[in-house]
Amino acid sequence: MPSRSVILATVTALVAGGAAVYFGGDASAATACAPAWSATAVYVGGNTASQNSHNYTAKWWTQNESPATHSGQWDVWADSGACGSSTPTTTPPTTTPPTTSPTTAPPTTKPPSGTLPAHFLTGYWQNFYNGAAALKLASVPATYDLIAVAFADATSTPGAVSFTLDSGLAGQVGGYTDAQFKADIATLHSRGQKVIISVGGQNGTVSVADSGSATNFATSVYSLMTTYGFDGVDIDLENGINPTYMAGALRSLRAKAGANLIITLAPQTIDMQSTGSSYFALALSIKDILTVVNTQFYNSGSMLGCDQNQAYSQGTENFLTALACIQTQGGLRPDQVALGLPASAAAAGGGYQSPANVNAALDCLTRGTNCGSFKPPATYPGLRGAMTWSINWDVSNGNSFANTVHPHLATLP
Repeated sequence: MPSRSVILATVTALVAGGAAVYFGGDASAATACAPAWSATAVYVGGNTASQNSHNYTAKWWTQNESPATHSGQWDVWADSGACGSSTPTTTPPTTTPPTTSPTTAPPTTKPPSGTLPAHFLTGYWQNFYNGAAALKLASVPATYDLIAVAFADATSTPGAVSFTLDSGLAGQVGGYTDAQFKADIATLHSRGQKVIISVGGQNGTVSVADSGSATNFATSVYSLMTTYGFDGVDIDLENGINPTYMAGALRSLRAKAGANLIITLAPQTIDMQSTGSSYFALALSIKDILTVVNTQFYNSGSMLGCDQNQAYSQGTENFLTALACIQTQGGLRPDQVALGLPASAAAAGGGYQSPANVNAALDCLTRGTNCGSFKPPATYPGLRGAMTWSINWDVSNGNSFANTVHPHLATLP
């Protein structure tokens, strides 16, 4: 995340969508039905099930999502056609829509995420010194509801991570010990703030690409949680991610830590342009336990919006509103979507915009007011909030981001 190179990613391809039509055969050609779908069963990508005389194939991990109502171009189940009947079927899946409209009926309940507010502000705390204000954790302003400690370190064990306070930071703040750091986490907890460990960053080299590394990841992150008091984990891997094994690792961690585990993702903008990308696939495969996706809406160049009509320039309100709706249309609940921005022009290579602009984008997405020239196809009152890189750069900039955005979040519907 810090000092990343700018991704020159002006996207020119449009995704074409169309309606599928299924033709049933006669009884002699009828396809056998797969085992009946069960609401309590867990299905992973490639598993099959049948419902209402249709076979379906799971695209990723799912449980308690009916194939009859969760199939289509962007949803978890693919309709494989009629089965076990000689009655011709000519009606396409009811959930296959145009590519520019919402496609997933999200769960009506959201997973527990500790005591985080309905709308909250996330900030990254730098465990290193790069010219931004050097802070001990207890000095983080109370305007941040969720603090992501950046970053955990890769170890020689595949998938495993560790954490060590940076000596350069310690030198800047007059010394900092593990005991003081643990006490600071307890102090933040006493204020009602949550603290998670972030894995990755621009230079992160953690790789979870097989079952062994997935186990090592879950075990090591849980060890950090029990050692320091972290409330969860943030995935900010910018050098590639395996959605299958990372999903397995996060589910294993959830089994260890319990229902209050906070899981956040911080993909780059290009990683959330399509449900076919690895980050988007990861988000969808764990959406029953996912807290929020804080997409980095900066350092990206221009990108297509959910209207698939034009490329929107970073650093504008249109960029935020037109790209955020890609995530809701792709299957995430609004409460799993947040806007990630740099705290100042010095915090990123490009894409900074004023906190007032961020507030306008939040209004546009949640209320349909204060929009720029782009207006989303729907309003999303449950939109979760905002994130900034970083708390340290914000403090250097007079706390402009937190002092402007945090109180505005409380006014959202």
